[in-house]
Amino acid sequence: MAEALDPALPPALDTLTKQVLAEACARGLMLVTAESCTGGLLASLLTDIPGSSHAFERGFVTYTDEAKHELLGVPMDVLERDGAVSEPAARAMAQGALARSHGHIAVSVTGFAEGGPGEEPGLVHFASARTGRTTLHREHHFGDIGRAAVRLRCLEVALQMMLERLNSAD
Repeated sequence: MAEALDPALPPALDTLTKQVLAEACARGLMLVTAESCTGGLLASLLTDIPGSSHAFERGFVTYTDEAKHELLGVPMDVLERDGAVSEPAARAMAQGALARSHGHIAVSVTGFAEGGPGEEPGLVHFASARTGRTTLHREHHFGDIGRAAVRLRCLEVALQMMLERLNSAD
């Protein structure tokens, strides 16, 4: 069980995390995260399992537009035109994380955990980038289920995307 997140972490997420790390280790691939609405939870989860240093390279927590631009190279025109919670921003975050690391697979998460004026609660965009391959995107509408529930669902989707990238040729 993941130590720091136990007992808050559902057992299925713990199992999925161990599977992702085992696959990455078996393939000699390094994982990178670029997180906004999850605030580093994904990186924390991946580093809470013993032996993860063989599979986890680094994580970027980029909560503001400035951080997304400065740390990941997300173009300001993308953030201004499309918004930080958008497919173009998620793709640029994953690609930027890959470019600014020594990793092989990067997953990004950007969304509205709660929502606010003009923001859809639970709208989250994900992207996964892999060296030499096309960047993939997913959009989820988790709804107004609460901040903690949205963030847990984000962990599940991001881990699934990592596992799919580890096990696919695309």
